[in-house]
Amino acid sequence: MLRLISDQNFNGPILRGLFRRQPDLNLVRAFDVGLATATDPVLLDWAADQGRILLTHDVNTIPGFAHDRVRRGEPMPGVFVVSDTMSIGQAITELLFVIRGGTQEEWADFVTYFPM
Repeated sequence: MLRLISDQNFNGPILRGLFRRQPDLNLVRAFDVGLATATDPVLLDWAADQGRILLTHDVNTIPGFAHDRVRRGEPMPGVFVVSDTMSIGQAITELLFVIRGGTQEEWADFVTYFPM
């Protein structure tokens, strides 16, 4: 199962739904690890150090910082950008599909957009 971190603005009902359907989900929130006010580069650094894919709704800045890391040859475990216009149910279903069926390595260096 994938290791994840959600950024400080990620939709709470989606997170609660993920945990309801996958109680052993390996996910921490930025808030829980002292990163509630961290800048995007700091959050991506922490995610890389911990080997966690970042869950975000931020289509404006996170993808650019993630791509910069890849260009510089820095570790980037992956970013899942979830559209904030997706229904909560669809977001949960699509995320669980990749979380349950994927490996950390296959998402490394990729910014993946949901819906897929």
